[in-house]
Amino acid sequence: MKTLLLASTEDSTGKTAVALALGQLAQAEDRSVGYMKPKGTRLQSNVGKTLDTDPMLAREVLGIDAEMHEMEPIVYSTTFIEGAIRGQENLADLHERIDSAFETLAAEKDLMVIEGADVYTTGGIVDLADDDVAARLDADVLLLERFESAGDIDHLLAAADRMGDRVAGVVFNAVPDSMYDLVESDVVPFLEGRDIPVLGVIPQNRELAGVTLTDLTDELGGSVLTGADEDVFIERVLVGAMGGEAALSHFRRTKDAAVVTGGDRADIQRAALEAPGVNALILTGGFEPPGAVLGTASERNVPVLSVQSDTLATVERAERLIRGGRVRDARTVEAMTQLLHDHVDVATLLD
Repeated sequence: MKTLLLASTEDSTGKTAVALALGQLAQAEDRSVGYMKPKGTRLQSNVGKTLDTDPMLAREVLGIDAEMHEMEPIVYSTTFIEGAIRGQENLADLHERIDSAFETLAAEKDLMVIEGADVYTTGGIVDLADDDVAARLDADVLLLERFESAGDIDHLLAAADRMGDRVAGVVFNAVPDSMYDLVESDVVPFLEGRDIPVLGVIPQNRELAGVTLTDLTDELGGSVLTGADEDVFIERVLVGAMGGEAALSHFRRTKDAAVVTGGDRADIQRAALEAPGVNALILTGGFEPPGAVLGTASERNVPVLSVQSDTLATVERAERLIRGGRVRDARTVEAMTQLLHDHVDVATLLD
């Protein structure tokens, strides 16, 4: 049996989509496939109520008949971490939980795909960082990375050094057009000169980028104040913090954007509604805008979302969601399956 763990040096690299796409490609070769995410980190609250839909999506797209507590045996919440620091978690029991779940899920499988945590170091408090898990489960490691600047390679080298001989290779995902030639012509030869094979460079794909207002509403826990289309496409977030005229000039230079500003900043709200590239307005602080603003938004079919959080926290959460790409679903996996087929040496990963 082949066991492959996907790890990365940062979150939102596309691990779920790639993991399940690899599973589908293996199934297309008549291989039986299992899936496991040992540590759940997508949480609704500090006490550990999970929002992690990745195992559920795995059951759907790979046809896996398994229990959630087996596919995601540890909910890695703030409360869990604090308890571990205080010595309230038994490491031997936790490790046995991982081992037992893996043994059940891997029975009679040709390939086990293990999805790592948000960052490869997560879990170190209980000796279950991704390199620890790979060693426990005798897994090869695929390092899945984005590339935004040359400095990213420092982190990648550190991860590869920590994983050691288990590194099967690196795949760069969602590489922007402006960076693609640099990665292909300079970064790939550099890494291979360090005996780190690069198995693929996947270009950024619009179909997998951005989110909808519905996605943002679910993430931010807000309420929509207008009846506009909530499936509008949002690819970036702009902060409305300057004066009205300056804001309008700034907003007009973008497209497919959501403007985040205080619910009491009617001048910025009006400026955002004047810009054709602004697809949504997110108002922070729990304030409702003047009726005239809502009327204009309705006329121009621009949805307005009201959230309780402050502007900084709202921007950080929205950017994290957008950076991760479209909400995970079967269509995302299908698109990624084609991208892997076209741009990645899948045979080396699976054989």
